[in-house]
Amino acid sequence: MRLASGLAAVLALAAEIRVDPKGGIERARDALRASGRADTVVIPRGDYFLDRTLEFDARDPAGSVYRAEPGARLIGGARIRDWRRVSDRAILERLPEKARAHVRVAAVPSLGTFLARGFGRESMPAHSELFFGGQRMTAARWPNEGFTRIAEPIDAGPEDDGHGRKIGRLPFGFRYSGDQPSKWKRDANIWVHGYWSWDWADSYERVASLDPAKREVVTAEPHGLYGFRKDQRFYFLNVLEELDQPGEYWLDFEANRVYFWPPSDPRAAEVFLSKLDSPLIRMRDASGLRLEGLALAAGRGHAVVIEGGESITLRGLKIHGMGNSGVIVRGGSNHAIESSEIAFTGDSGVELTGGDRATLRSAGHRVEDSDIHHMGQWVRTYNPAVKVNGVGNRVAHSRIHDAPHAGILLTGNDHTIEFNDIHHLALETGDVGAIYIGRDYTERGTVIRHNYIHELGGVGLGSMAVYLDDCASGITIHGNVFYRLKYGAFIGGGRDNRVEKNVFVECNPAIHVDARGLDPRKVWQDMVYQTMKPKLEAMRIESSPYADRYPGIRSVVPYLAKPGGVPPEGNVIRLNLIQGPGLAIRPQAQPYVKDIAANVTVDDPSFFTPATGAFRVPAGVDFVAIPVGQIGPRTR
Repeated sequence: MRLASGLAAVLALAAEIRVDPKGGIERARDALRASGRADTVVIPRGDYFLDRTLEFDARDPAGSVYRAEPGARLIGGARIRDWRRVSDRAILERLPEKARAHVRVAAVPSLGTFLARGFGRESMPAHSELFFGGQRMTAARWPNEGFTRIAEPIDAGPEDDGHGRKIGRLPFGFRYSGDQPSKWKRDANIWVHGYWSWDWADSYERVASLDPAKREVVTAEPHGLYGFRKDQRFYFLNVLEELDQPGEYWLDFEANRVYFWPPSDPRAAEVFLSKLDSPLIRMRDASGLRLEGLALAAGRGHAVVIEGGESITLRGLKIHGMGNSGVIVRGGSNHAIESSEIAFTGDSGVELTGGDRATLRSAGHRVEDSDIHHMGQWVRTYNPAVKVNGVGNRVAHSRIHDAPHAGILLTGNDHTIEFNDIHHLALETGDVGAIYIGRDYTERGTVIRHNYIHELGGVGLGSMAVYLDDCASGITIHGNVFYRLKYGAFIGGGRDNRVEKNVFVECNPAIHVDARGLDPRKVWQDMVYQTMKPKLEAMRIESSPYADRYPGIRSVVPYLAKPGGVPPEGNVIRLNLIQGPGLAIRPQAQPYVKDIAANVTVDDPSFFTPATGAFRVPAGVDFVAIPVGQIGPRTR
């Protein structure tokens, strides 16, 4: 059934409209608009293929409910059934010999191209992807797993990475090791993906030229933000000659064909090609609508975008296999994502933006009781389970896991992050926090409490459970359980943070504090005076609610009025239970971190149960119990 084609009638019942399976949802929406009455729209089981965005706005009656029956799906792509053996001799000769009998080809009307995307760039729609049996397939790549390494930049040039090391200038490209690319035919649509300079910044770049004799790659403009560094990780993708195992595909953009080695008989499985590059659903200035139980999949863009409005509820959604993000909330107030599964997204899971930082007015957006995992499938960094921006938003009782980078990224004020089970993040990146905020003295008031954060990964500099990076200040870390981590709570030069009544087990160390705001090196002084000072001045804290709500904020001003940096004053570290390495207060920070008291070292190896996060308070220790039984999604 196609939403944009002829729509059949809907059956209007008392306070209920049932979508005719041969028609579409727009007709039901239009019937509600015409009546002006808030009713329930029932979406029967079936696939609803979209070739344009399903739009809601202020015309839609508040109180309306769109309730999907089990098996109802919005699909942002097309089903491909006509797979044929490859007969084109030129293509067969380029395929690996072992693949020739298995690869199939399908002609399609059009293909969405690869676009340069990644760290520091705007979100861009994904290329057309293949999904087989509900699983995302792999654009043919080399190496098949993991990465190869940059042998060296072609021209190191004068560029400095800010820490005294040279990096290769982007327009000149880089050299690789090995001779695998010598087997490839020249192709205008070969791409590379890599962590070109830092383990926390990745991007996709089109190969402008590849010289197998010199083993050199030059990427096309516009280039990414950082240069090329020796030994950093990358791989090639969309290479026909590397279509060498089941589950891989290659896109021929000139001929509009897809070449695919299916994992099993494609006639016995669903095969979707993603097509729609705009959101599957957009709600603009709508209020009081409720969407329940619907599955959304196989779009090149976002699944749901909410802009403005009030009190939209998304409940029980299953969002899988989107090219960009699951749910984007921009502005408005009191929007909620509840009891949903959001997984295998190209970018982030959910982005919540709302509230007014000038007045500290809260938005009241929330994510609750949800399972968000395997996000960042395409852009691997800074695409967490939840991005939280603005003022007064909440992430609670959710399970966040299995992703290459962060779990929750924070900007703004007065957010609440509580009762979440967070694990197996930072699986491919380094210098990253499961929960992260940084680089603004004014982003205060956020409370991180009663979360279980455990078993993170991390390459290079590793990962932190709660990362108060680059002088983040005024954050409360209270009553959390941290287990098997490189760093537990990390205070990176910030002020007025409180780390109290937490449990740290097998963290190395439990709590870190440094004084990077005093570091005389240019990179850190620029951070304080060129990045953070203007942000503080822009908020006009003397005449705003900031000084009243955050009394410590005024103490930053005298330091910013003179050179020398800002020390990590006002941090409180009290009443924490620690099994394993304890506090790591860097020497330059030690004179300024004075409120450290009543932390208890626990030697009993049976004190903690990793499977649940439960622990026993040692006898004689005055420690308020953490409600670990309430962590994670609730059954509602």
